[in-house]
Amino acid sequence: MGLDKKERQYKFSWDLLGNIELGRPNLGQNTRLEVYRLMQYTFRDVLEKRFGTEAADEIFYEAGKLSGQEFYRNLIGEQKNLDEFVLCLQDILKELGIGILRVEEADMETGKFVITISEDLDCSGLPETGFEICTYDEGFISALMESFTGKEFRVKEIDCWCTGDRTCRFEAQAL
Repeated sequence: MGLDKKERQYKFSWDLLGNIELGRPNLGQNTRLEVYRLMQYTFRDVLEKRFGTEAADEIFYEAGKLSGQEFYRNLIGEQKNLDEFVLCLQDILKELGIGILRVEEADMETGKFVITISEDLDCSGLPETGFEICTYDEGFISALMESFTGKEFRVKEIDCWCTGDRTCRFEAQAL
């Protein structure tokens, strides 16, 4: 049962990121990666226990999409062409310590892309699980692609650190 929009307390706004300089004058913007992963994987655990794996994956994908939309709007903005978009995205992801992005395949006509993110926040260095875990990243990438192209995308992780690969690889396909 969804809440009426008036009842929502935590509707996302870029303002929720806050004024870091004011709020953390001594600690600043940085924290350790373990803290991010602690939050992400405890959220995932609680969601999976309460709603099941499929629903937890859907929630993480949807959250990734919202994040990607806001990321594009607030940090990337309109780009003239694919090369400009990719260069801008690579720079921002690296600067923020999110990961190292590379585009392996790009076909604007068919809308098919293969994208890798190395040293990513979510799984680089984790033990092998036998399954891909970067569902949030799938949603994030889909929103970035949709924001740039104006077309809806479905993104699926096909290689992951947790399946024995040393980079996360995603197939993005325009719908």
